[in-house]
Amino acid sequence: MNIKSVIAIIGLIIIFIGTAMLIAIPFSLYYSDGSIGSIIISSLICFSVGAVLYFSFKQTSVELGVRDGFAVVTFSWIAMSIFGSLPFLISGYIPSITDAFFETVSGFTTTGASILKDVEALPSGLLFWRSMTQWIGGMGIIVMSIAILPILGVGGMQLFKAEAPGHTVDKIKPRIGETAKVLWKVYILFSAAQTLLLMIGGLSFFEALNHTFATMATGGFSTKNASVAHFNSPYIDIVITIFMFMAGVNFVLHYRGLNGDVKSYFKNSEFLFYSGLTILAIILTSVFLLFHGNYSSIGEVLRFSSFQVVSIFTTTGFATADYELWPIAIQFFLFLLMFIGGCAGSTGGGIKNMRLLILLRNGTVELRKLIHPKAILPVRFNGRIVPQEIINNILALFAIFITTFVIATIIMTALGLDIISAMGAVVASLSNIGPGMGSVGPTDNYSHIPILGKWILSACMIIGRLEFFTVLVIFSRVFWKI
Repeated sequence: MNIKSVIAIIGLIIIFIGTAMLIAIPFSLYYSDGSIGSIIISSLICFSVGAVLYFSFKQTSVELGVRDGFAVVTFSWIAMSIFGSLPFLISGYIPSITDAFFETVSGFTTTGASILKDVEALPSGLLFWRSMTQWIGGMGIIVMSIAILPILGVGGMQLFKAEAPGHTVDKIKPRIGETAKVLWKVYILFSAAQTLLLMIGGLSFFEALNHTFATMATGGFSTKNASVAHFNSPYIDIVITIFMFMAGVNFVLHYRGLNGDVKSYFKNSEFLFYSGLTILAIILTSVFLLFHGNYSSIGEVLRFSSFQVVSIFTTTGFATADYELWPIAIQFFLFLLMFIGGCAGSTGGGIKNMRLLILLRNGTVELRKLIHPKAILPVRFNGRIVPQEIINNILALFAIFITTFVIATIIMTALGLDIISAMGAVVASLSNIGPGMGSVGPTDNYSHIPILGKWILSACMIIGRLEFFTVLVIFSRVFWKI
């Protein structure tokens, strides 16, 4: 592994984080919130440390290999979370290192879990930086899942080698640059469109931008204690619901659609599966809510059920209703949706619809083989045969996901959480959702979690966001052998 090149790249990323912090300064000045000093100091620290790392270890004409890719992906997210927490620490609004790191990890991993009891007490400059960590992390996840993970062979993401824009290459650096330029344009275009629509609905530019950042990243951070429910607007709910759904779709499809190939959406097996499951979930939730009389009209039922289902399914985590007051059957159904998440190549977390669809098709094939043991029955995805190697990879990731969920849940219960809260906190962290169940539900926060529990959940956010293998391989002895 080329350690020097890895350190140099991490240094550049830290410099980028320091530069991004400066964008919060105009909001701090406009609202005169007093946070400008902490933002500038934090940015200078990032510039200084990043510059030292980059200029001390930079090399010329060095190609990055697979092991370098694993190291860059894992340690970059950790470094981003450490240095991104500086404005919260230096300002004193989140004085605890544990809490500041947890909040920042939650941002960059687009989880949306918060330790803040009063979000609205935070200065506007810090609120903007908090939302921006999600927006940056969302774009980072898209590029990683489409440009990096297929090359590293993580979790069946090899299927994207044929779908991502640009030429297929065996090295990481050219792929990232080419893919990022294309996807940034799509990401910014959607963000601009949502911001404009939210402003038409009555939100200020600041509120619209913050909620757009959280929506497009499927992050869920809000500037209001009551989340989106604060605005109590059907129009705002509809706009955010639509963009949450779009953020949960593979961004390669958006790129193709914007270039005139709208049919690509309906030719994509994952998109059809994702859309069908979303519609089915909304219908089932609406029927249960009507049957139990939670709302007085069909319009209200559709409004709140569609928003909450899409929010949970895409792992965004916004809330317009306390779903813990809904029938138990709906809560359990939402809990299951938390494991699935959005589409591969989206900003959504979870296991991903692509993997679930392939697992279901593989299960169907195995059943048919029981009747026709000599038949050759391949598993297909988007018209292509899925190699057995990828199926095994997906099965392994699924097993690791469940194993991690069980172990982390046991630890959280040992730390004093009840079983519902422990399960909710862990799946919400692994799938990068934010609100869970029990004491970490949509109207609660993570401030009461013990210190050790916050570090465990922070690790779960990073492991889940980076597709498990990417992080876990770092701890293998083989990885560090020269």
